[in-house]
Amino acid sequence: MKKDKITIAIDGFSSCGKSTLAKALASELGYIFIDTGAMYRAVALYCFKQGWITKEGIDESSVVNNLDKITLHFERNLENSKLEIFLNNINVEKEIRTLEVSQLVSKIASIKLVRSKLVFEQQKMGKNGGVVMDGRDIGSVVFPNAELKLFVTASPEIRVERRYKELLLTDPTISKESIKANLEERDYLDTTRSESPLIQTQDAIILDNSNLTPDEQLYLALEIVNERL
Repeated sequence: MKKDKITIAIDGFSSCGKSTLAKALASELGYIFIDTGAMYRAVALYCFKQGWITKEGIDESSVVNNLDKITLHFERNLENSKLEIFLNNINVEKEIRTLEVSQLVSKIASIKLVRSKLVFEQQKMGKNGGVVMDGRDIGSVVFPNAELKLFVTASPEIRVERRYKELLLTDPTISKESIKANLEERDYLDTTRSESPLIQTQDAIILDNSNLTPDEQLYLALEIVNERL
């Protein structure tokens, strides 16, 4: 029997355009978009505000012992129709997008019980299909049986330029050098951690968007989706 709505798992490195693609795909298909990176960022923000995580290290026991105090959910912004993340019922969508949080998120994501908690929540959100979810371990851990897996990639130079343009809107003092260093550190942590490292699964389709516009990337992805449907 033909399935009307599938699960689409999109994985890839930081700033490779996977969230842009995931949002556009979900909009075109009438699916739900779930930004798993926002969930980890929100946890990192909470732990940072509590003083449990800094650039120097993590008080892992405090993080783990207080996970039950962290609640996350998404709500649609009525002005722009985008889903935004709420941490303990407070909208933190803007706070989690800073370079400061970016420097902490891979560290918090390496903690096993943090990943277990968020993977459980993500699986609940997407259990009925009709979802586009992006992250680091969606195709390998969260939805290993997803009908479509995409691994999005782009050259390091392109990724730095994209993140620079994004952060420059809110921080005119940001430098490309700091962004490059941050992305290199996150790449290393994401691919070498023991818990759910970023990998390209054998059944994932590679989509290199280094020389593609967002519209061209979306068109290519839609062709792949239509083949699966």
